[in-house]
Amino acid sequence: MTTSTELPREAAPETQELLTAVAAEGGRPPRPGRRRRRPRRDEGERGILSPSDRRKPGVRWSTRVIHGALLLVLVVVGLGPLLWLAKSAITPTEDTLRTPMALFPHGVDWANLSTAWSTVHIDVQFVNTIWVAAGSWAAQLIVATTAGYALSVLRPAYGRVLYGLILTTLFVPSVVLLVPLYLTILNPPLLGTTLINTFWAVWLPAGASAFNVVLVKRFFDNLPREVFEAARTDGAGPFRLFWSIVLPMSKPILGVVSVFAIIAAWKDYLWPLLVLRDPAIQPLSVRLPTLQAAIQLDVYLAALAISTLIPIALFLVFQGLFLRSAGLGGAVKG
Repeated sequence: MTTSTELPREAAPETQELLTAVAAEGGRPPRPGRRRRRPRRDEGERGILSPSDRRKPGVRWSTRVIHGALLLVLVVVGLGPLLWLAKSAITPTEDTLRTPMALFPHGVDWANLSTAWSTVHIDVQFVNTIWVAAGSWAAQLIVATTAGYALSVLRPAYGRVLYGLILTTLFVPSVVLLVPLYLTILNPPLLGTTLINTFWAVWLPAGASAFNVVLVKRFFDNLPREVFEAARTDGAGPFRLFWSIVLPMSKPILGVVSVFAIIAAWKDYLWPLLVLRDPAIQPLSVRLPTLQAAIQLDVYLAALAISTLIPIALFLVFQGLFLRSAGLGGAVKG
């Protein structure tokens, strides 16, 4: 007598498969329409190397060597220039010119930083750069979030046409807009005074970023509409919905726009050079190339090292937000 778990040898392949399914279900016949999927031997082994290959000593050590070499190349390419700049900022000019790759052959010269900060007045340009970056960040964030909110959540009747016009501006080269934009800043309508040599000449054009509007609008499109309907049911108006619901749910995209805005304003050279002619209000990106021929190399490298502090600090602040990607934690609870 054959038990339910023993398969007769003379059974057909289809019968063997059916008996196997019955045994797996505890003696019960499988449900109609369901067919148990056979476990495949290659599941979990997808990739260049299979687990059996990884257990071989030669393959294991070779992969470790390759991973270590790739990591070393990434560190050298990514951090090498920054580390060299930090080293050269506190190295005398003679050592930088004679042995640029040597590590402090004649000691450390900390006076380069103080000279670049006070004597060359990099502190003034550093403050100007912070003002330019902060104003550009605020203008881009306000325009991008409000425009994205109007196009994605409020959805006016003319929203599709307006969104299409915004998309078309992405295909226009920025160089083509320099002359009309400069003429607008030189003689802005309704103001009666020029904006040249004012920070507004940099802040206002920075806010007109179609890329940020499209980026924020696409993020708002993926937010759960149930939260918006619940807020409207509780009596929240458009402003309260924007301030208390949409913005707390949009932390990742706000961080992305913030980093893009600050980095772009920090390294922008051409437009601030055109509209900020007074050296007293020029940022570091404009003033440092002008000072290169008038100061020593070690002091100039120290000034460059100082100018990189804010972008590095910005990355350290926002990299945790990018890795967590916690966008809905502030709105959906319980």
